Amino acid sequence: MNLKKYFIRALHRLQKGPGYTYKELLVWYCDNTNTHGPKRIIKEGPKKKLIWFFLTLLFASLVFWQWGILINTYLSYNVTSSLSIGFKTMKFPAVTVCNANPFKYSEVKHLLKELDRLIEAALERILQPTSGNSSENASPPLDLQLWHQIPLVLIDEHDKDNPIILDIFESNQTTAGNQTASLPAPANTTSEEKKYKLAVKLCSHQGSNNCTYRNFTSAAQAVTEWYILQSTSILSKVPLQERIRMGYQAEDMILACLYGAEPCNYKNFTQIYHPDHGNCYIFNWGMDEEALNSSNPGAEFGLKLILDISQQDYIPYLSSAAGARLMLHQQKSFPFLKDQGIYAMAGTETSIGVLVDELERMGYPYSDCTMNGSDVPVKNLYSQYNTSYSIQACLRSCFQNHMIDICGCGHYMFPLPEGVNYCNNEDNPGWAYCYSSLRSSIRHRQICIDSCKETCNDTQYKMTISMADWPSEASEDWIFHILSYERDMSTNVTLDRNGIIKLNIYFQEYNYRTISESAATTIVWLLSSLGGQFGFWMGGSVLCLIEFGEIIIDSLWITVINMISWCKGLKQRRVQARYPDAPPTVSELVEAHTNLGFQHEDGGALPRDEALPPEPGTPPPNYDSLRVQPLDVLSPDSDTETE
Repeated sequence: MNLKKYFIRALHRLQKGPGYTYKELLVWYCDNTNTHGPKRIIKEGPKKKLIWFFLTLLFASLVFWQWGILINTYLSYNVTSSLSIGFKTMKFPAVTVCNANPFKYSEVKHLLKELDRLIEAALERILQPTSGNSSENASPPLDLQLWHQIPLVLIDEHDKDNPIILDIFESNQTTAGNQTASLPAPANTTSEEKKYKLAVKLCSHQGSNNCTYRNFTSAAQAVTEWYILQSTSILSKVPLQERIRMGYQAEDMILACLYGAEPCNYKNFTQIYHPDHGNCYIFNWGMDEEALNSSNPGAEFGLKLILDISQQDYIPYLSSAAGARLMLHQQKSFPFLKDQGIYAMAGTETSIGVLVDELERMGYPYSDCTMNGSDVPVKNLYSQYNTSYSIQACLRSCFQNHMIDICGCGHYMFPLPEGVNYCNNEDNPGWAYCYSSLRSSIRHRQICIDSCKETCNDTQYKMTISMADWPSEASEDWIFHILSYERDMSTNVTLDRNGIIKLNIYFQEYNYRTISESAATTIVWLLSSLGGQFGFWMGGSVLCLIEFGEIIIDSLWITVINMISWCKGLKQRRVQARYPDAPPTVSELVEAHTNLGFQHEDGGALPRDEALPPEPGTPPPNYDSLRVQPLDVLSPDSDTETE
């Protein structure tokens, strides 16, 4: 449609309706709108008109204020949580059991021999520092190179402003304060006089002054931490299959198994290697076959296990706790026993009643959760186990990636990406310093927290734990005889109370709780709230909003027409400025045309009878080129017309 015709039609519509000016449009709107208030402004007297104008303006401001609050509440995407209880056939959880000790000491003793001699000599010097009580001279020389890589030191804090650092295997020490001291004598000192603390010294590289000291309130904590760092460096160089061989095997650890009324054995468990606990075994993981369902609640329909932890073969300085570490988790999820596992004590029967909580979170924009981890920027290193995403896997993968980027190697406790090696003292002398700095860095920790997301759907298992001594004194003889015979085919008793654990895992109640989130505000709530506020303060409805939109459109039409009129007037003013006098008449144009071709040589006009005839052979003059063209202002197609 032609633009000019379109605006003409719009002008005709305005002529029939509101009018040509903004004032006429406003008066027409106030007189015809269904909204309360504007009508009273134009129909009341001067005093009431002012009052109604003020009230209308006040209530309109309240409406917009309330609308702003409602829209802001809707855009905050709040959620409400609801709890529902249901009954159905439930899948029995996956059960992971591990030994608290990762390796048999008899299998790794040759690897940790020098490390054990060092810690024994260090403890002897700490507890009996005088040379007369030391048996160091009677034993082979110590491998102090291993010691100096990550040494244990004593910190003398008698002078807190200038503490003295004492190396255990050197008699005299020169500190940063240029003070010399020796190891403290084991005198009968009081607790007030004991100002020595054991610490682990970590340096960026051997012989560097860029060091940090990890202080501990107890020497037992310091020795355990030092031994873990040193053994990590040693074991990281051992191939995975060799580490699996040095751990506890399923046929030695799982003595008896019963699920409901069906017998089971170690072959029903899936073996995985866990860096913290060595060989772990998972029942009902659901990787190779369907997950088992539980038919009824109660101990008779759950899982019953008898385990042997072989406590006599524990590594003395690595595992200070004895027992089994177990965890209940979903199928196809990786067990993070260090965070979510529980201990079962040796010589007891531990009963675990399970309650199931299912969590259903709303995704974006209501929460920053993920369905399967595909939208998480962190590469999941635990995907090599074919397990599902979890925030624990994401946090550990993020930490390992940071350690690889900063330290140049990976930590032994986490999976490795391809092409990267584990840290050790020989290839990476400053790895322990780098690892300690990274672990205590709040900035890197916050980066991982911000990068990882919770799962939108999760299942949590709430446990009620009870224990009793097992077996009893009256029955321990025949129970140990039977179990020893079944495992070792020996008539001699090879088991004792310090290594036997019985577990009962079952559903406490045959129901489950579902905690689900729902949107606290929806678009229906928003529209009804907006309409309620508009109707309460101004008596309006959706039709009133349509009327208001109509008046805005009419205002735009008037603005466009005014702009066109202004542009047209501007064009006329420019033409008038170009031709300020009146247009010439026809006679004036003819006279100018006649006088144009007859001029003296000096430029003056010649009479027609004095004009010289043309020479023979000369073509006649082209008078058409001398013809004066008519002015544009007189053109019938011109925009400027003579009235």
